[in-house]
Amino acid sequence: MGLLIVSAGFLIVFDGMRSLELMPEILFGKLDDFALLSIPMFIIMGASIASTRAGADLYEALERWLTRIPGGLVISNLGACALFAAMSGSSPATCAAIGKMGIPEMRKRGYPDGVAAGSIAAGGTLGILIPPSVTMIVYGIATETSIGRLFLAGVIPGFLLVGLFMAWSLYSTWRSGDAAVLNAGSYTWKERFEILPRVLPFLAIILGVLYAMYGGIATPSETAAVGALLCLVIAMVIYKLWHPGAIWVVLRDSTKESVMILFIIAAAGVFSYMLSSLFITQSIAEWIGTLEVNRWVLMLCINIFLLIAGFFLPPVAVILMAAPILLPIILTAGFDPIWFAVVLTINMEIGLISPPVGLNLYVINGIAPDISLKTILTGSLPFVACMVLAIILLCLFPGLATWLPDVVMGTAV
Repeated sequence: MGLLIVSAGFLIVFDGMRSLELMPEILFGKLDDFALLSIPMFIIMGASIASTRAGADLYEALERWLTRIPGGLVISNLGACALFAAMSGSSPATCAAIGKMGIPEMRKRGYPDGVAAGSIAAGGTLGILIPPSVTMIVYGIATETSIGRLFLAGVIPGFLLVGLFMAWSLYSTWRSGDAAVLNAGSYTWKERFEILPRVLPFLAIILGVLYAMYGGIATPSETAAVGALLCLVIAMVIYKLWHPGAIWVVLRDSTKESVMILFIIAAAGVFSYMLSSLFITQSIAEWIGTLEVNRWVLMLCINIFLLIAGFFLPPVAVILMAAPILLPIILTAGFDPIWFAVVLTINMEIGLISPPVGLNLYVINGIAPDISLKTILTGSLPFVACMVLAIILLCLFPGLATWLPDVVMGTAV
């Protein structure tokens, strides 16, 4: 609503009342895009998974397989966060699903409260980077960029972040000097294999969706629809989600979140039209082009802007408001928009575990209220440093984001 009010105000002041006649057409026209169907489908896909014990089973499966590895429990939690975040696409849902089991278990085995809470809070942010990602879909629609390329661009940086998170967690655990947290109990091979049938179907759906998309079998919207249907079916078969009330809750919550995102997209379309019609975007891009400043200094300023915006606003809102302004600037500076999408997304991840909003911090605090918000924040700060390091590595080695899309889909023209 704020975007609509600001857009309407500027249009009235600088272009007169007649400009308002176009607002309804622009508002609904922005929603007339087949690719937008993938958003509610992926949300249903994630909601059906989040409404079951899939997160707990995923955590337990990884714990059984990795428990003999030194510090295996924290690795299990981060791995479960990464996989569940990819399946659900929701950071709060990931924190809640994995944290409810992971945090008490880690604390019981002697892991520091900061590591236990911070690793889950940071692991939950991976859902907006590792595909399929609703945030990447929104960026693709806002910038008219290939969604398939964006998904592929997030794979290697996503694994890089998981690796950095695990490395820090293991170091922090080792530094604590408590051997009890480095070596846990063991499970039999029977116990390890008996849990797999409950989680492998969901992972197979994720891989199937990505294969159908990149194999040229179907569009992102079509694969998302099939994935949503299969996730609902598996939730009903494996987790006995038969009750109409439970299915209604999944569909109701998915509809609410979808409508919110789609309304933001529509309002952002009006905002983008206002910027363009008043030549604001063009003027900023032209002004940037005349500046005699190193393009990496420019990128540093953009990253600072994104960080500050991410502290106060959700990722979707930041992307839709900033993309119309930033895209011409990064293109003028010679940056790859696919690469920039990954950098932007990691900035948004930092916002999810940074005050004053820091949604994941409050979710973790709700799960473990006896862990103070200060401890959770302190525990998450090293993971913020890991994200900053990932951005630096992406700047030094842009191929981390662009190599896989170019290999799978060919070099962009």
